[in-house]
Amino acid sequence: MTNRTRWATDTGPEHSQWYVNRFRQLAAEGADLAGEARLLDTLVPPASRILDAGCGTGRVGAELAARGHTVVGVDADPVLIDAARADHPAPRWLVADLAELDLAAAGEGEPFDAAVLAGNVMAFVAAGTERQVLSRVAAHLRPDGVVAVGFGTDRGYPLTDFDADAVGAGLRLDHRFATWDLRPWRDDADFAVTILRRPT
Repeated sequence: MTNRTRWATDTGPEHSQWYVNRFRQLAAEGADLAGEARLLDTLVPPASRILDAGCGTGRVGAELAARGHTVVGVDADPVLIDAARADHPAPRWLVADLAELDLAAAGEGEPFDAAVLAGNVMAFVAAGTERQVLSRVAAHLRPDGVVAVGFGTDRGYPLTDFDADAVGAGLRLDHRFATWDLRPWRDDADFAVTILRRPT
């Protein structure tokens, strides 16, 4: 990987394991960790192919797989991918840089019906690669495929930049909400969930 993500440069060496432990604890406590997956499930037909881009510990992809979808999860952090493989063996989990994503080289040449970038993924990719990340994700979608992206509006990546990067990546904005459970968008919202589409 040639791009050092902000996940790697802006956090300490123990952060990845802390993150794994945190989500395992939340799952053990019965926390609702499936909101992103529920939304994406409504956007695609049954048994869709879904790319979990920046999958982390696999919580979103695992829920989508439990709902009958074929899921491939990708993350640049091998610690998170190891946790995903251990905790959720059904989907396929791969270590890869989203800015250089080429799943055909990994034997996943069939296009995806949708992609999801949850958990502030766009705020953690390497600085300056945001448009490239969106372009590589879009390149893996079938025509009319959807991308659901969520991140905090206070994470140093302005929505105006994101919108420009999405257009530059060949994606069209369909909807924007303030939460994954579809609260209406407000200009002062501290989180944005954006539904993009690859035009036909």
